[in-house]
Amino acid sequence: MKPTTENLTKIGLASMMLICLCQLPYGSYQLFRFLFVVGFAILAYYEYEKKNIPMVIVYMGLAVLFQPLAKIPLGRQLWMVVDVTVAVGLVLSVFIKKIKSD
Repeated sequence: MKPTTENLTKIGLASMMLICLCQLPYGSYQLFRFLFVVGFAILAYYEYEKKNIPMVIVYMGLAVLFQPLAKIPLGRQLWMVVDVTVAVGLVLSVFIKKIKSD
């Protein structure tokens, strides 16, 4: 894994999503949601620069899903599934990209 800003952002977002699986004060989740929006917007920008429009749409969709203003009420169990799924996807994208570039 090459320590690029994009890869570090993905690993950071994945780590925060896994932290969200723990019981935390509600304010922590609000902070994480704000950081998720910023992180996914940054990733969307990187993909836009690479002209990878499908991934821009995916990252912007994730930014909308996690945005803190108009929360989507999925319930704790479903949010846990979403967090784990997105975290695994982000980590895999770091390593799959490395395999393709070698």
